[in-house]
Amino acid sequence: MSNGLTIADKTFSSRLFIGSSGYPNQQVMMDAIAASGAEVVTVAIRRINIHGGGENVIELLAEDYHLLPNTAGCYTARDAVLTAQLAREAIETDWIKLEVIGDEETLFPDVEHLLAAADELVKDGFIVLPYCNDDPITCRKLADIGCAAVMPLGAPIGSGMGLRNPYNIEIIRDQVSIPVIVDAGIGTASDAAIALELGCDGILLNTAIAKARDPIKMAEAMGKGVQAGRLAFEAGRIPRKLYAEASSPQAGIVRA
Repeated sequence: MSNGLTIADKTFSSRLFIGSSGYPNQQVMMDAIAASGAEVVTVAIRRINIHGGGENVIELLAEDYHLLPNTAGCYTARDAVLTAQLAREAIETDWIKLEVIGDEETLFPDVEHLLAAADELVKDGFIVLPYCNDDPITCRKLADIGCAAVMPLGAPIGSGMGLRNPYNIEIIRDQVSIPVIVDAGIGTASDAAIALELGCDGILLNTAIAKARDPIKMAEAMGKGVQAGRLAFEAGRIPRKLYAEASSPQAGIVRA
């Protein structure tokens, strides 16, 4: 496969980003992440006890993976900015996966608050990767603000519905120059492959692995799906045609 995925000042050989929540236990989480081949792991700052006793997720993962803290659970720009600042202090990283949710039922992004938070965090020196709608206009605005990548949803978080609007994803890929990482909605390895075949630079997923019957096998499948999709994109698919076209040469055929 060609060169890896570069975001800001880092290059990753894997184009699969993986979440760290919802697994049956921490050992399954660790084994699944390893099986996936992912190098970037997201952690929800508002849902872990950073200063409490016992071994937390950050301590388990920090040595072997690039941690990407996220602002999951934030519903306003102010809360998201404060959570990002907490993550910077706790994990000593300027990277943040920015989430500002509009409501608890759909978990769709609140675009107004998302743009405001992204602008403030970029100005504060953060490397911002925003979870956003599959809307080309929003993605262009986020890119213009200075985000390091955009992360449009494929479908609602945790739905497993795959890419519900691949046409918008293709438009986003065509209109922004920064990496496009599909975030949310991926259900199985074929969904991951399709996202990469469309030209997306990577995917981020959690539920599809954590809630699978066998998370470790699904993690391996997702990693291979991402690789297959990227290879297919680089190879270039043949044009779609309405009628058949023989694959064998017609010249020299013995005719009755």
